[in-house]
Amino acid sequence: MDAIFTNFKSRYNFIVTFMLLVLKLILLRYFFFEAIHWKGLPAEILSMLVLLCFVELLLPSKGKWKWTAYLGFNLIFSFIFFAATLYFAYFGTVPTYTVLRGLNQVPQVSASVSALLRPEYFLFFVDVLIILVWKVIRQPRRTTSYSGYTYGFGNHRSRSRGWLWKTGVAVVMVVCMLFSGMYINSGSDINNELVRAEHMGFLNFQVDAALRNQEEERMIAEGNLQETITKIENLQASYPYRDTPETAGQPEYFGAAKGKNLIVIQLESFQNFPIHLSVGGQEVTPVLNGLAEEGIYFPRVFQQIGQGNTSDAEFMSNTSIYPTGTIAMSTGFGSRELPSLPRLLQGHGYEANTFHINNVTFWDRNKLYPALNFDKYYDKPYYENDHFNDFGASDEEMYRVGVEKLKAIKDRSKLFYAQFVTTSSHSPFIVPEDQRQMTLPANLEDTNLGNYLLAANYTDYAIGTLIQRLKDADMWDNTMLVFYGDHFGVSPNDTSAAEITTKLGISYDDRVSRFNVPFIVHIAGQNMGVVSERAGGQVDMLPTITNLLGISLKDNQFTAMGQDLLNIDRNVFGMRYYLPTGSFFNDEIMFVPGEGFQDGTAISLKTLEPVADYAAYRKDYDYVNELMKLSDEYVKLLPKRH
Repeated sequence: MDAIFTNFKSRYNFIVTFMLLVLKLILLRYFFFEAIHWKGLPAEILSMLVLLCFVELLLPSKGKWKWTAYLGFNLIFSFIFFAATLYFAYFGTVPTYTVLRGLNQVPQVSASVSALLRPEYFLFFVDVLIILVWKVIRQPRRTTSYSGYTYGFGNHRSRSRGWLWKTGVAVVMVVCMLFSGMYINSGSDINNELVRAEHMGFLNFQVDAALRNQEEERMIAEGNLQETITKIENLQASYPYRDTPETAGQPEYFGAAKGKNLIVIQLESFQNFPIHLSVGGQEVTPVLNGLAEEGIYFPRVFQQIGQGNTSDAEFMSNTSIYPTGTIAMSTGFGSRELPSLPRLLQGHGYEANTFHINNVTFWDRNKLYPALNFDKYYDKPYYENDHFNDFGASDEEMYRVGVEKLKAIKDRSKLFYAQFVTTSSHSPFIVPEDQRQMTLPANLEDTNLGNYLLAANYTDYAIGTLIQRLKDADMWDNTMLVFYGDHFGVSPNDTSAAEITTKLGISYDDRVSRFNVPFIVHIAGQNMGVVSERAGGQVDMLPTITNLLGISLKDNQFTAMGQDLLNIDRNVFGMRYYLPTGSFFNDEIMFVPGEGFQDGTAISLKTLEPVADYAAYRKDYDYVNELMKLSDEYVKLLPKRH
């Protein structure tokens, strides 16, 4: 009996580490799924046991610092679980190993990350702290009569039959690997990443992601770009975007801005609900309201970004290609020759420049901008830092420099396309006191919602300064302005839908309203006053813009995943990453799958209420899934830049 007890003590490192990490996996599941969901817990336990068995096989049977190795293993996974929880809190999706490629961006958005921290997330480290404290307390009690250490709870002697333990560990590891493989295989048909991760466990989900990427790369290697383009064209032709076939005449609004300069402004964290909203008798966005009333306003446009967030929005508006959702497009495809809006417009005599006050290396824009073929980019060194927020220069400063550079192009009698990427409304939405342009009611003071409205209001004010600069430089009358939001700003973790509804007096849904971004087109000299209720996504922006400029995508053999919103009778488009793969919007609903279509959920875009009977939209679900697969195939087959 003593021998058994002594042997148990010698394996204490393994057993205690295993128990602690299983508890942390249970905690992780709670943070992810708001419940433990015991059904998938065996998969979590099996996958962790595989890793621990592997570590045990690598470590010597005896060793003074074996406890240190296990403590290090525990600490590493504590950090992984902590980071995964923080990531999920912001993105609402289970991260895979591919997000590691974006870790270098974290220091740039440290204020936004800090705002997400909650005290309970640090529970992942409590045991490590206790173990270290216990070890320090026990330090004087060490003696040379022991050949190894445990976590500090006991010691063990070397065993002549250690090989028997190692053999048993190896057998357990193989068995656990087989069962883990079964869990991975049984969940492989689930499109919804959150449901898939819940079913197969966090660690198995990483293995599944690697296997999917490997299989996709194999298929791409065997693919053919022209064949993929043909498949995309055939698929799009099969969807009834129009009630009647296209006629030989020009599309509606074709060339309404022909020969004009183009300025596209991507609004940081800008949702649609501030448009036409008044708070305390003050319009939050008076400038944009006026532009929307004179131009073309699309109130039902939605974000479609992936891992790259803001940079993915830049990518989409300039390519009409879906983000893959597995990597920031600037990082993953910055080496490609991307068919793009700059390339299209350069073929029609335009010079294309882009403006952003951050370092161009942020989100690998130093790769993205050449891939899109911008003639020049203007990043941080070009602006005077007025310390508006953590990013540096304000929107006003960006517009000051931008108009100076654009006037130089005008003076050379060239047309220009300019994209401005704003940052003054970036989270945590702190506008300096002397820059605030509106006064908040008492119930919004010092709240996340109130700060967001102040930031949106300042962003709108800065746009007014841009317009005035364009007028002063005699460029206003020959310019088409386009505005769109890159992604949501108000997180449900910080501000509930109920709070927004109560304090602002508007209907708001945590998913539909959160992902709804503005899309406004204004053509100087034309009082169009068009409000289009057509639902759209960021992939639809390029086709809509080029139609207004009088540039035919078909004539230019340009492959777009989106549609011209002014010339279709219905629309459907997908969204993934912030929603599970298989999610889509059409003119009536937002749909989110469960394990598949049958157990999904639908919400009406008009009423924001659940839609019980969504069976009629099965074709939209199948169509969007196929289109996004072909979009991934297409972008991965694009040639690399020389």
